[in-house]
Amino acid sequence: MLHRLLLSAVVALAIVVAGAGPTYSADVIIGLITKTNTNPFFVKMKEGAEAKAKELGVRLSSFAGKIDGDNQSQVEAIESLIAAGAKGILITPNDSAAIVPTIRKAREAGILVIALDTPLQPANAADATFATDNFKAGELIGAWAKSTLGDKAAGAKIALLDLSKNNVTVDVLRDTGFLKGFGIEVKDPKVNGSETDKRVAGHDVTTGNEEGGRKAMENLLQKEPSINVVYTINEPAAAGAYEALRAVGKDKGTVVVSVDGGCPGVKNVKSGVIGATSMQFPLLMAAKGVEAVVEFAKSGKKPEKTPGLDFFDTGVQLITDKPVPGLSSKTSDEGLKMCWG
Repeated sequence: MLHRLLLSAVVALAIVVAGAGPTYSADVIIGLITKTNTNPFFVKMKEGAEAKAKELGVRLSSFAGKIDGDNQSQVEAIESLIAAGAKGILITPNDSAAIVPTIRKAREAGILVIALDTPLQPANAADATFATDNFKAGELIGAWAKSTLGDKAAGAKIALLDLSKNNVTVDVLRDTGFLKGFGIEVKDPKVNGSETDKRVAGHDVTTGNEEGGRKAMENLLQKEPSINVVYTINEPAAAGAYEALRAVGKDKGTVVVSVDGGCPGVKNVKSGVIGATSMQFPLLMAAKGVEAVVEFAKSGKKPEKTPGLDFFDTGVQLITDKPVPGLSSKTSDEGLKMCWG
């Protein structure tokens, strides 16, 4: 009888302990703050965070800026999460430098802060960064464009369609990576437009959308009608640039490259609108971020960096239907099986 009572007590204790995990996790609040809630990249990021939060039994509170560049909404979101007692914040900053003082308040409150996709300025203002290697993403499409042009690369006229004038880290990294891949020296790797190579026809900003890409392309074509290479910060901007090129009959003879890996962008690779794009993986970024906050809540352990880098690299893949020697790539059909949005 005593044996049975002891056994029952042990089983009861095991049930209580087993139930303690979800109960504890449910008390963990994680904030996700994206640049906007309309861009498919951030929509997919939110999906990844929500799925992982549900799997791990934690609470996810999501916020977003009204438009790209909306720093104030992100400041207010962080302040709300501090007041709510959040354990971690995952953020894609709209202004990598202006958000830092508010990030500092969150960290002083004991909150783990992980930058997703876009590093802060300075990067160590966050506890960690989970991101695409944006410099490598740019470098891949720059090298592809140079190899595709062959001897004509020496006389190229290049348009660079950036995000904004604020030198946001992801913007500068992709831009300067592209230029390095193309073989163009960049004097200041922290500032867009510091290069002096005559092959660069100019820079303009797009705010990362199709209409912005169209207007920026029109502006640069007025300045230099012989443009035959176009780099864009993302695929929506590339779609807009292509419309501007087509309007003046330059869509067939111009090489357009981009970064993102969204399904619409990969379809544009397949149709020939974009020659090559570097695919990133937003769902993985957010899911890994949620896992890191849960681990921090349990053990106090902060995430580690990828060896040789100052952030955790979530990967990048060149997508093109016109492969070149020396660059590993996947076709648009393969890309459509991995894309997002």
